[in-house]
Amino acid sequence: MIRKLQPDEAPPMDLLLLVDPSRKLIESYLKRAECFVMEDQSGIVGTYVLLPTRPDTIELVNLAVQENFQNKGIGKQLISHALQVAREQGFKLIEVGTGNSSIAQLAFYQKCGFRITGVDRNFFTEHYEEELMENGIPCRDMIRLSKVLNHKTL
Repeated sequence: MIRKLQPDEAPPMDLLLLVDPSRKLIESYLKRAECFVMEDQSGIVGTYVLLPTRPDTIELVNLAVQENFQNKGIGKQLISHALQVAREQGFKLIEVGTGNSSIAQLAFYQKCGFRITGVDRNFFTEHYEEELMENGIPCRDMIRLSKVLNHKTL
């Protein structure tokens, strides 16, 4: 079951930190965003955060699945739910950003119909105190992807 996190509930920070190592940035965007969680009988297994950025555009700023639940289709279910919520709220475009070194995430988003639209050069070196490494590659740039929300399918 996927549901919106209620204002009196603490966000699943352990999950959010899996994909964004900056607690400060997470706390900043959570104030302006909606957080959704996927639960099973054991508790929260996945989460995503939607942040309106422009009149017709919303950004998926965080999508995380507990490590022992990864590669089981949960991420795709969360994306599908996020697309549905964004459409219901009247947005025409959804964006997402991921690190240049996030090879699996880049493939995942493209499989879900997102297209690369740009690069925020030096985003991670300017916004994160510690150097980030992934897949043996320094994470410096944010790869921006987007998807037009005019179809009901992924």
